[in-house]
Amino acid sequence: MSGARDRAAATAFEAYLGVRSRLPAAEFEAGWQSAESLAEIAGPFDLVLLDAYGVLNVGESPIPGAAEAIAALRAAGKAVAVVSNSAAYPKRVMMQRYARLGFDFAPEEVVTSREALLAHLARAPRLRWGAMLSPDNGMEEFENIDLIFLGDDPAAYAEAQGFLLIGTDGWTETRQSMLEAALRAHPRPVVVGNPDIVAPRETGLSLEPGHFAHRLADAVGIAPVFLGKPFAEIYTLALSQIAPQIAPGRVLMVGDTLHTDILGGRQMGFATSLVTGHGALLGLDPAEAIRRSGIVPDFVIASIGAARCRA
Repeated sequence: MSGARDRAAATAFEAYLGVRSRLPAAEFEAGWQSAESLAEIAGPFDLVLLDAYGVLNVGESPIPGAAEAIAALRAAGKAVAVVSNSAAYPKRVMMQRYARLGFDFAPEEVVTSREALLAHLARAPRLRWGAMLSPDNGMEEFENIDLIFLGDDPAAYAEAQGFLLIGTDGWTETRQSMLEAALRAHPRPVVVGNPDIVAPRETGLSLEPGHFAHRLADAVGIAPVFLGKPFAEIYTLALSQIAPQIAPGRVLMVGDTLHTDILGGRQMGFATSLVTGHGALLGLDPAEAIRRSGIVPDFVIASIGAARCRA
């Protein structure tokens, strides 16, 4: 399993390198510091933003020590929030999941790319959107959106005035081919609610909407609108909701992916910490990944840990 996982991580990293031109620009320091835990580096910061997959959990399993690390941050007076590219589930479901995994986040402490997508759609012209999204959660939070689910009926692809790439549960190569054909026949807006290419699960790395969005861009020549890390809208939403008065230099973004968490945090002016022990880079050499990507975190830690936070 570890060999297959390592190969998947290497493939995903190459995919991120291949789409770098579509991601935001940012400036980085020349080097980084290694640390034992999040507690060791959190002292100078007032707000700690945490990625979910690969930092707090792997699929439906909590990462050992993560809940204790968050408790230590709170005890040290830090504001804490999750900023996640999890767009496929309503906020209600997300909060139930975090509670089940042992985390005590309040709703305002969880900001997802789904919320950034909904905010974008509220400002956008009203269209009939075809959605890459499992209907299992129904229309919850999309009640005011004219939305049809993309399945195996070509009529839905022809009818849609634009496309939303939100969640990949149930998505198939056949459906991807129909979407590509529909866009070749009639170019329309494509809005991506989750820019991630992969996400860490118990069984390996799952393919996420960003993977299929970049394939569309390569195949059809469209320019998707991405909402979520590393793009600014989700961070702006998080700050406005959690701590609008905090200066960017007092914010630490913690995540497992160079091209989403670290790049996104840096382009906002945040300090960043890369987590290497559980997520997208597991099995790869972090120093080599940093060198090849040119995306340099301020800190590198194996896990957020559970040590007592230094004030």
